[in-house]
Amino acid sequence: MATTEIEALAPFATPPPDGPTELPFSELQWTTLLAIMDTVIPSVRRDTKTNNNVNQLTISDIEYNKTVNHLKKTLVNSPDSESLDEYLGEKPSDNPRFQALLQRTLSSFARDDAKQGLSLVLTTLNTRVGSLMLTGYATPFQDQPVHIRQTILDGWRVSYLPPLNAIHKQMTLVGKSLWLKTSPTYHRLSGYTPIPNHYKLGSHYEYDFLQFPAGSEPEVVEADVVIVGSGCGGAVCAKNLAEAGHRVLVADKSYYYPPERLPMSEEQGGIHLFENGGIEMTDDGSVGIIAGSTWGGGGTVNWSASLQTQGFVRKEWAQDRGLTFFETAEYQNCLDRVCHRMGVSTEHIHHNHGNEVLLEGSRKLGYNAKAVPQNTGGARHDCGHCTLGCGAALKQGPVVSWLPDAAKAGAKFVEGFKIERVLFDDSNGRKKAVGVEGIWTSRNKNGGVDGPASERTVKKVIVRAKKVIISCGTLWSPIVLMNSGLKNKQIGRNLHLHPVNLIAGVFKEDVRPWEGGILTSVCSSFEDLDGHGHGVKLEATCMLPSWFLPLMNWNNGLDYKTQALKLRHTNGYISICRDRDTGRVYPDPSGVPRFQYTPSAFDRAHIIEGLVALAKICYVTGATEIHATIQGLKPFIRDPDEDSTVEEQEDPGVTNPRFTEWLKELRRIGNKPPTGTFACAHQMGSNRMSVRPQDGVVDPKGKVWGTEDLYVSDASIFPSASGVNPMVTNMAISDWISRGISKELKSTKGNLVESRL
Repeated sequence: MATTEIEALAPFATPPPDGPTELPFSELQWTTLLAIMDTVIPSVRRDTKTNNNVNQLTISDIEYNKTVNHLKKTLVNSPDSESLDEYLGEKPSDNPRFQALLQRTLSSFARDDAKQGLSLVLTTLNTRVGSLMLTGYATPFQDQPVHIRQTILDGWRVSYLPPLNAIHKQMTLVGKSLWLKTSPTYHRLSGYTPIPNHYKLGSHYEYDFLQFPAGSEPEVVEADVVIVGSGCGGAVCAKNLAEAGHRVLVADKSYYYPPERLPMSEEQGGIHLFENGGIEMTDDGSVGIIAGSTWGGGGTVNWSASLQTQGFVRKEWAQDRGLTFFETAEYQNCLDRVCHRMGVSTEHIHHNHGNEVLLEGSRKLGYNAKAVPQNTGGARHDCGHCTLGCGAALKQGPVVSWLPDAAKAGAKFVEGFKIERVLFDDSNGRKKAVGVEGIWTSRNKNGGVDGPASERTVKKVIVRAKKVIISCGTLWSPIVLMNSGLKNKQIGRNLHLHPVNLIAGVFKEDVRPWEGGILTSVCSSFEDLDGHGHGVKLEATCMLPSWFLPLMNWNNGLDYKTQALKLRHTNGYISICRDRDTGRVYPDPSGVPRFQYTPSAFDRAHIIEGLVALAKICYVTGATEIHATIQGLKPFIRDPDEDSTVEEQEDPGVTNPRFTEWLKELRRIGNKPPTGTFACAHQMGSNRMSVRPQDGVVDPKGKVWGTEDLYVSDASIFPSASGVNPMVTNMAISDWISRGISKELKSTKGNLVESRL
């Protein structure tokens, strides 16, 4: 059984309500799977002599009361004993909503090889020999009491067999995530509010998407430029080219959602706003990749951070890679132009508690930290839910700014269009792009995007154009080029992910971390740890329950349920790495992207330095608990007795012996997979820009080497990792590329007129 057989279960994925519901496994396999879920999130009850239920975790009255008293003492919104009993007693197998969500997740988003791998595991657990091999017990897994199951599950975490490590990681992620989305008690007890406070619905542009009639014959559309992808790259290209007077068509496989549908719930957001239901995984399961897949792409779901390309990165691209444009005044003009359109500024920022901690902790430790410019038109924007879409329409991403500008200049739009390939004319011995073809799927009769294809119009569409721009993002753009028959060996290589590990600080204060701007501060003291621009930045992260808590360590079910209730007192931070070392994107047999990438020892060492710094920041700002996403590392728990003596002696700060020992343990355990839990929200470089065909995929003007009239304009063409949130860099490069394409079109038109005369 390969390590990768179950990594594609998409633990954060949630399918549409009327999506596939067929049971993907046999009844016995399903029972075993639910037993695993009940082990991850168990029903916790007081010990009774008459309790013989193997699906409940029974603990002594002393331990139970200790847990309840700890929560009542810790939580500012201390729940009553009855509510805590209900919360601790619930389990996934009693929740029809959880079961339906798990069933649909496996049916809709798990790859066939993933389902086959999980099926094999579940079957093996139900045979005597197989159970002995995987658990050390002859008794089937589901017949064991929960405390034995938890021992087995933890044994898989530390097993020397990589497939068992993968089972532990994926099953705990699935259980944690889907439980947080479906628990009947969690939101009520944690205080989490799915709708932002002080929420005001924003206005929106009335998009008019092209519609096509049913029929077997392909629909043919004409344009000067077809842009495949509506994200940060494609949207900027659309505005510039349309405003220059060219006929522009923007096509995207995803669909548009107006502000009244945003922010979506955590369940629906995974389906409708993100690639593969909410998360992709690298082949070895070491990194979870979160990528936007909706109208507006990543610009619809990002966190408003608008950092420009830094000087040392521009120097590297210009001097080391020969791409001299990046040190010109014109590139700076591009950066400034895109920031001006979005009203990027640091004015009106109101830092929430988490970002204040990052700034104040950095000050106390002598680190460099600053406010992060926001693309909110100069307005205050306190939406901690923006990763599920901005219902206030204040975030000036593609949907709010660039695409409406393009529409007003005459651009046309198609949603639900999945490109199959670029069309070429090879008649003159040159590979000249002349359009694209793909499959268009309409909305259903109610205007939704769910339901069987038989109830929607599905039709082949051909777009013929003078210029083709692929802006499908780092994960899909190389796949489009490969599926179109291009053979350049550099396509899909040089993949950068900005991998992160996380630190969580638990505070006495009522933090409510899901409120306020998500990412409004950054610490840059560790961005150049090798002298060549590689290192980490320290940033706050999204604190929606099913986005943050699944990444936190699972030690046992009771501990996890206890920690989850502390979310209201928790701030989360990422050590985000400008990775030097790369991976690749390649298609699986069905033509969808797969990813080979493992954080290297070089990059992991930098991430550890960031984790240590973040832990220190949490410590000096008063965190009572500090957790790292390093499996096997116990959290640091502040000793109140030590704090009570501070006034009587010199405050040791981060030199506190117990704290320094904990930091040593963090370094000792390290973050080598599978011990470290990595995530990624930035993807770059899989169609690298280069000055020579053998070194990359596109030339300095964005044109695909070996072709004519075919361009790529998105983060996939970055020469290396940007080291900052990539939106502004992506937009600035796309501004440059699209202006160049416009000049070419006008030049060609002028030459045609001259020749006719």
